[in-house]
Amino acid sequence: MTSTVRRYPIVAALALAVAAACLWGAGKLTWVTVHSSDGLGADRTDDIAGSVWAAALTPLALVLVAGIAAVFAVRGLALRGLGVVLAAVGVAAAIPAISLLAGGATNDRAGRIAELKDRAVVTSVQTAPLAAALALVGAAAAVAAGALIVARRSDRGGLSSKYANPAVRREAAIAGDGEVSQRSLWDALDAGADPTIEGESDVGTQR
Repeated sequence: MTSTVRRYPIVAALALAVAAACLWGAGKLTWVTVHSSDGLGADRTDDIAGSVWAAALTPLALVLVAGIAAVFAVRGLALRGLGVVLAAVGVAAAIPAISLLAGGATNDRAGRIAELKDRAVVTSVQTAPLAAALALVGAAAAVAAGALIVARRSDRGGLSSKYANPAVRREAAIAGDGEVSQRSLWDALDAGADPTIEGESDVGTQR
């Protein structure tokens, strides 16, 4: 049971689930609030969601969801390649959040995304740091999951002697590989070796 659990990246899958949830949630929250005036009517206020301000958030969240299934379906180099891709997704998701926190919400871009009329003028722009921070948490979780997948040991190691085929067990018994057991003694006899004779090996020598 323990080896079965070890061979699957459970922690990485959980990190991907957290990352996808954070990116999805961040996409639903308001990232930018635009206040504008056209000089004719009342001032206008537009709330721009994360999925609109950073359109890649939702698709990236879906990629991470697909990645959860993929980590259980692929092995070896393909799994490590998947880890690199998922880490890159995390980096891509972090870019718009960092840009917003660094003051990337300019009046021109805010007005363009809010689809203001030509005569309208943006009077102020407010950003939501917590929404961007949530996206950063998701991005960090995705990068961490990718790193875990890339760094994990290969699970393609050989099976234990309990599950080795009879030919392999007989060869090991004749060569004296490993600890002598009742099974290895019987395998040595089956292979034509005498396990009671001391020789070069610990189990027995070929007749």
